Amino acid sequence: MSATQTLHPADLSSDDIATWRAIAAADPAFASPLLGPDFARAVGAVRPDARVAIWRQDGEAVGFLPHHLKTGGLARPIGAPLSDYHALVSRESMAAGEALAQAGLGAFRFTGLIDPQSLFDGAVRADRTAYVIELDQGADVYLEALRAQSPKRFKNYRRLQSKIARELGELTLSAPDQDRAAFDQLIAWKREQLQRTGAHDFLAPAWTRQLMDTLFANTEGDFRGLMITLRVEGRVVAGHFGVRLGDVYHPWIAATDPELGAYSVGQLFLLQVIAAMPDLGLRTYDLGPGHDHYKAPYALTHRQIGDGTALAAGAAGWRSRLGEGAWRLAGAGCGPIALRVRRRFETISDVELTLGGRVRGLANAVASKARRTGVEIEG
Repeated sequence: MSATQTLHPADLSSDDIATWRAIAAADPAFASPLLGPDFARAVGAVRPDARVAIWRQDGEAVGFLPHHLKTGGLARPIGAPLSDYHALVSRESMAAGEALAQAGLGAFRFTGLIDPQSLFDGAVRADRTAYVIELDQGADVYLEALRAQSPKRFKNYRRLQSKIARELGELTLSAPDQDRAAFDQLIAWKREQLQRTGAHDFLAPAWTRQLMDTLFANTEGDFRGLMITLRVEGRVVAGHFGVRLGDVYHPWIAATDPELGAYSVGQLFLLQVIAAMPDLGLRTYDLGPGHDHYKAPYALTHRQIGDGTALAAGAAGWRSRLGEGAWRLAGAGCGPIALRVRRRFETISDVELTLGGRVRGLANAVASKARRTGVEIEG
């Protein structure tokens, strides 16, 4: 690489935006709303600390890494934890350690790495599975494949649909749904779920809500927000909200009416969504990683994403090496527990932009752990 440049996403030139889009479009692995300049610019509109590192060859951009710079030169994915996928989107082969050093970064900590060119070989410490609904041959063919995979599950779905119709009313899908009250309801249900399960409330800080509010209001263009809801007699009972780019949709918020847990409305929602994808112009419904029990039965396509830390070559990475070494020692002694603790700390650091918010987040994490431990002991 002959040069690097780091700037705020709002300062990207039209040529750089076009180049970034072209590089992403040329590789199916980068076909996600989260990996292009539009998402980086959307986050930049609510985060002054958003940055994009650009690598250039003979004056032309050949690689982009959107990020937030933390203490000690540590780069975290832009928009984390909303960025389920992140990548160094590049058309050139480069060694990650040298590239990071050239950009003035000490390390890049990732939890959902997409790396089709294996730029980060050796930095990935664990693989995670992401779940994708991909309509290659139409919705009917896809649904039949799901039914053939688990006839008993589909029989139960039909029973639940009949039960709901008999006891509550007919199910209808609203897509796209621009009802602001329904949007607020999904957010409220999600926040209640986060509190109930002890997870960090990533929807509490102003910037995450501002980002989602802006995307919800944006109904035009290839990159925009999309809400889909399932209703019974006009009443919202389940829904997703997220971002789409062309025919690819990545939901962030999946929420259901907690009063209807016995009806499994979240599962029935996904079945109706799959049937509606062609009319919505969607080919890919990317459910992302996590919540395997909910997503796996509907996703016939899986993708592996990486969890790890890439350290900059030379002196640029020495401070990050110390911190990463401490986490690896903890992992050797505590295994998955250390990984869970690390992810919780990182989520708090990513979401909370003030010291007070981080202190409250840590206090809530300790209190939540104490409550869950108490329940286990009483049980």
